[in-house]
Amino acid sequence: MHLGFACVEAGFTQAKNTVNILFKNTLTPVLGIVTYAMIGFALMYPGLFNGFLGFNKESWHLIWLNSGAADTSAGYADGGYTFWTDFLYQAMFAATAATIVSGAVAERIKLSAYLTFTLVYVAIVYPIIGSWKWGGGFLDELGFVDFAGSTIVHSVGGWGALVGIWLLGPRIGKYNNGKTSEIAGSSVPLATIGVFLLWLGWFGFNGGSVLSADPGTVSLVLVTTTMGACGGAIGGHFTSMAAMKRIDFGMVLNGVLAGLVGVTAGADIITPLAAFFIGGVAGILVVFSVILLDKLKLDDCVGAVSVHLTCGVWGTLATGIFGEGASFIAQLYGVLACGAAATIGAFVIFYILKVTVGLRVDPHLEKHGLDSEEHGIRGYTILLEK
Repeated sequence: MHLGFACVEAGFTQAKNTVNILFKNTLTPVLGIVTYAMIGFALMYPGLFNGFLGFNKESWHLIWLNSGAADTSAGYADGGYTFWTDFLYQAMFAATAATIVSGAVAERIKLSAYLTFTLVYVAIVYPIIGSWKWGGGFLDELGFVDFAGSTIVHSVGGWGALVGIWLLGPRIGKYNNGKTSEIAGSSVPLATIGVFLLWLGWFGFNGGSVLSADPGTVSLVLVTTTMGACGGAIGGHFTSMAAMKRIDFGMVLNGVLAGLVGVTAGADIITPLAAFFIGGVAGILVVFSVILLDKLKLDDCVGAVSVHLTCGVWGTLATGIFGEGASFIAQLYGVLACGAAATIGAFVIFYILKVTVGLRVDPHLEKHGLDSEEHGIRGYTILLEK
């Protein structure tokens, strides 16, 4: 999935910033896994706690000081997997929440500011919110359902992205004289490859969230995941044709991702037909969300807010409508609680960075490209002789 994110972001942004994009997408899982090991895992799965905040000293001790005592038997958590499987799987979820922000704020954020945000967001904000459901906290007790993270992963990342683009401001030349200018990406084929990589990765994201190899549940989840993606592509295609008066391939690609995000909350308790419908509505919503953000002059380079936040919220609420045994009120409560916490957390981190080290690169760097100025190499080196 991280390779998919890297390809999508590099494809949808300008060639002069390709190395910078790839650098961030490489460091995000690296830093995400390390910081999740340092503090995030123990915050997210604190064991018995007050439902809002806790810390599991035992799991921290197992990771860093006494790994030989970790439970590696099939009886761990009554799930047929080990302590180490649990940690690694959850660490990748944590890193995904951070990399969602990367694409939205691309091409003008300071590398140091982004990496610092990633460290704090993955280490503290994401795991605390995640503990409220997956760690057995108060949302879990209320009956909130989020199977694989439409809210806990995707909308938490989406709220961070929204706050980031608001405080950061748009790219130079994006909005001039009340008009929105198209800033062409470097490679549509690369973005397409990225979407298919993400679609494949989603089978692990959702299918793995069954936390067992039960063939009945896993196969259902893979089908609902696929139907959501198909519905999203169709919804994005026809909506963009109606709203933009053109066959917009970018909206088809984002429609696929929107559908995948939409079905992630309830992939194990919805029917394939419901998944197709949820994905289709997500494909519609992602188009109008992109249009709305441009009207508000909120510059999201890759549509991350529209895909992950808008469709993450929709998918979570839709689970309360179509999901067997799910409550719409509990779903709404979960969306609001997680949204408020993620927004406040992201704002505090980004604002402190803005008033201290600064968020944005110099205009000179932005105009000439971050690759040559910051990294000393370019992503594409094909030269045409005149």
